[in-house]
Formats: sequence, C-alpha cells, structure tokens
Amino acid sequence: MKSTIEELGPTRVRMAIEVPWGDLDHAFGEVYKELGKQVRVPGFRPGKVPNRVLDQRIGRPVVLEQVVQHAIPEVYSEVVRENQVRVLGQPEIEVTRLDDNDTLAFTAEVDVAPQLDLPALENLAVTVDDVEVTDEEIDQQISVMRERFGMLTAVERPAQDGDFVSIDLEAKLDGEVLEDGSTTGMSYEVGTGQLMEGLDDAVRGLSADETKTFSTALLSGPNAGESADVTVTVRSVKAKDLPELDDEFASTASEFDTLDELREDVRTRLARTKVLQQGAQARDKLVEHLLEIVEVPIPENLVEREVEWRNRAFEQELQQAGMDWDTFLNMSGVENREAYDADQRKNVEEAVRTQFILDAIADAREVTVDNDDLSAQIMAQAQRNRMSPEQYAQQLQQGGNIAEFVADVRRTKTLAQLLEQTTITDASGNAVDLEALRPKTVPAPAEDDAAGSAEDETEA
Repeated sequence: MKSTIEELGPTRVRMAIEVPWGDLDHAFGEVYKELGKQVRVPGFRPGKVPNRVLDQRIGRPVVLEQVVQHAIPEVYSEVVRENQVRVLGQPEIEVTRLDDNDTLAFTAEVDVAPQLDLPALENLAVTVDDVEVTDEEIDQQISVMRERFGMLTAVERPAQDGDFVSIDLEAKLDGEVLEDGSTTGMSYEVGTGQLMEGLDDAVRGLSADETKTFSTALLSGPNAGESADVTVTVRSVKAKDLPELDDEFASTASEFDTLDELREDVRTRLARTKVLQQGAQARDKLVEHLLEIVEVPIPENLVEREVEWRNRAFEQELQQAGMDWDTFLNMSGVENREAYDADQRKNVEEAVRTQFILDAIADAREVTVDNDDLSAQIMAQAQRNRMSPEQYAQQLQQGGNIAEFVADVRRTKTLAQLLEQTTITDASGNAVDLEALRPKTVPAPAEDDAAGSAEDETEA
C-alpha cells in the first residue's frame, strides 16, 4: 500500500492512497460472505454459492462497489494510525481509480489538529483580585440569615413590596381561559418580579379579596409571545417580621453566642470563598494569557459542527420548555439571533483554541493520565451531576465518550501543572499560594476550585 499526505493548510490534509489488489482479499472475503447469505441461487445452499456465480448473479460492479465501501474505512484508519495523523471529524473520500484485479486508489481530505509553535512557558505570571471582605458584604449575608428566621403575620392593609400574598390567577387569550392558565392559593413575594411581567404593579395596593386585570406577554407554551389578559385576586396579605439583630438572634441562627462572633465567622467564610475565587480567576487568566501568546489556526469545519451541535441541543431545551428563539432572546436581553450566533461562535473558537494549546503543551511535556487522575475526575464529575461514580462511568462508556473524557482529563492535568508553575499575585502585589486550596484527599493535581477543570475552556 502506498500513501502520501499533502498539507492543504495548517488544519487540513489530503491523503492519496493506493491499495494493491492483493490487499483487498479480506474485504472481498467479507463481502462475498455477506452476499452469500443474502442471495438465493438454485442448486446451491445458502452461504455456499461460489464467488464467480455471485459475480454473475449480482454483477461484478456491484460487488466491487461493496468491496470499496468495506475496504476504504479500514485502509484509511491504518494510514492515519501509521502516520500518527490527528484527524478531526470524518474525511471526504473520493475514489480516483478502480482497476479490477489491479489497484484501488482514493483520496481522503480531512481536518487535522494544527502543529503549534509554543513559546517559553517557564516564567508565567498572572494577577488576581485582592481578597477583601467589606462590612456591606457581611451585612448582606446576615440579612439573608435574618430573612430565613422571619415570621409572617397577617395585616389588614394594601400589599406592598416585601409582603407575601396569597393570590389566584386566571389568564385569558381572546376571552378564553388558557389551558393550565389558572391557579389558586399561590404564595408570592411582592416586588421580586419572578413570576410574570406586570404582576407586581397589579398586586401593589391591593388588599385582601381585591382584584385587578393586567396584560402580559406569554413566555412559554403554544401561544408564547402573545399578550394575555391576567386577572389576579389577592386572598391574603402577610408582612414578614424580622428578628432583632442581637446576641439572641446569633444564638438562634448559629452556634455562636454573640452577634460579633457570628459576624466574624461570616467574614472568615466570605474570605475563604474569595480565596477560592482567586484560584478560579488565576486559572481563567492563565488561559487568557495562553490564548494571547500562542497563535492557533482554527479548522472552520470543526467550529461549524460544534456550533450546529450546540444550537440543536439548545433548541431541544427550548422546545421542552415550551419556548422559541424569539422568546428566549427577549428574556435574555440579546439584541437578535445574529448577535447570539456571533457570541456563540466566539465562545466555540476560544474553546477550540484552548483545547489545541493544552494538547500541544501536554504533548511537549509528555503529560500522561493514570488511574488516579481518571478516578478523581470521575468522582468530581459524578458529584456535579448528582450520580454515583459507577453510574457516571457507565454513562461515559455507553455514550462512547471515554476517549474524549481521557483527553479532557489530560488537559485538566496539564492546566493544573501550568498553574502550579505560574507566579500568582494579587492586585496589592502579595503572592497567592494555591496549594492550600487543594483537597487533601484527592491526589495532585486534582480538580478543585484553584486548579479547576479546563472543561469550560476546552469543551468544543
């Protein structure tokens, strides 16, 4: 077998392959075996029809066509494997020569991973935000705790922001009540704006047993985008009485005896969260820096496939939610579909570039993935998806995603190693040590909030 590889660009090659007739014996054997089971010829038992009879019965061109279809994938895979070509996606095949009892020749054009020129990576440095906890942030956390211990008390007055009301709703379109368009006894906090546009304005000022009708756009269902008339009736109004912020509240809401002790604990926890955020920020800034210093050609076909896949998946999610693109764009504040697609493409291109960079660094540094790395990542992903490690591993296997999973683990490990070797300082010039952030129960370099998974940056 002869093969040559021609570079059509930094991310695409054409393979020209010639296969001697003798190398097609296996393909002929498989084709004749299958045809022998399908074709019935008088005088011959199924599976015992001679090859020459099958040629006559079916036609030699048909036999050759099936042989070619059978042989090309095997031959192509062998050439890719022998030449260590890192192909991306399926090839475009063209048979250029088919001489019976002589030669099969074909070409295969396919996208490939680019060869990158990596700069020196020994003196990487990034700057992250300072860890600063303000009194306002502590007050906000204490306020959330205080809200949880509030008591609802019925009041004889019109509803206002912050009140909890029990309401009945009925939505009509062209005078007809919509299917699933009515409900009774719904609890709602006035002023949150979480249910439907116009509801807060309608409820404010209503007392118990008072009614008001307003118009609002339907966000889901078969009539999404149309304006419906909604009648709201307030059945009761309750105000939330909040406990006093004192030592008694601290002892009730926490394990601390005084409010000062509670505030200090909140400060400590907020600081810990911000230190974890420093680690995630360092990871993100390191990836941004790599994207700036490494030139990465992008296979357009790969980007197109990924964008199409993401859009199809998202359209299914919208359909399941009873929404269309226009409704989603209005809710998300995106100007139009073109702006959404442009942002989507940018994200995909950055993810693809990041993937190629981390793969190139992993190759250059000969990063390998062992069972501990895989186990740590499986456990982390299983926890995120709220399933057992065994279930997640089975899901990977059934979906045929093991190879890509291993590649992602390798990228994650590579990024973690780079982060360990990067000088990280905060905005005030203080050194940031991420070692303390790594869980002691997971082998290094494990996925955590500091070294983090590269998945968001590398998912293509």
